[in-house]
Amino acid sequence: MNKVTAAVLGALILSLAPFSVRAEVRIGFMDMAKVFLSFQETIEAEEIYKKEVEVWKRRAEEMEAEIGRLREEIQGQSLMLSETALAEKRNVYNQKLSEYQTFMQEVFGEEGLAARKNRELTQPILEKINGVVGQIAQEEGLTIVFDSSQNTIVYALPEIDLTDKVIERLGTQMETCLLYTSPSPRDRTRSRMPSSA
Repeated sequence: MNKVTAAVLGALILSLAPFSVRAEVRIGFMDMAKVFLSFQETIEAEEIYKKEVEVWKRRAEEMEAEIGRLREEIQGQSLMLSETALAEKRNVYNQKLSEYQTFMQEVFGEEGLAARKNRELTQPILEKINGVVGQIAQEEGLTIVFDSSQNTIVYALPEIDLTDKVIERLGTQMETCLLYTSPSPRDRTRSRMPSSA
């Protein structure tokens, strides 16, 4: 455990000391990465994300090919072209290179389209997972739940690992959701979703 993590945990435990007079502090942990990768909605979101990224990658490859072709033309024709014609070709090349760099930044940059799409797809999934973690933590009477995938746990009893419970609960919720939203084989025109009335 690094010094910062130890200090944070120490401060957290000390801050809960007054609370522990009234109730026992119970700690659990889970592997968020394992839960996230095991969840069906994550798999579906990954497929959507990959399809969008493939479109962007194809566009980038087309732009790279055009830049490569222009570079070869400049190199191959530099002795035959006039200074004016060569300057025009270089201007076109520089413009295409600039467009490519802008495209790459807008799509694959830190705050680009790919990063925003990833957040858009994963945020609802993380909210569902966190909701289930909160439910299980309340049912188990836990005060704190740590994420073991962030390497903040050096040792813990296996009994307090909530990972499998979270995965199981998410699977059950997914099945329940499909049960209520899938049309009956007898009646494909009506939803089986319970009415709010």
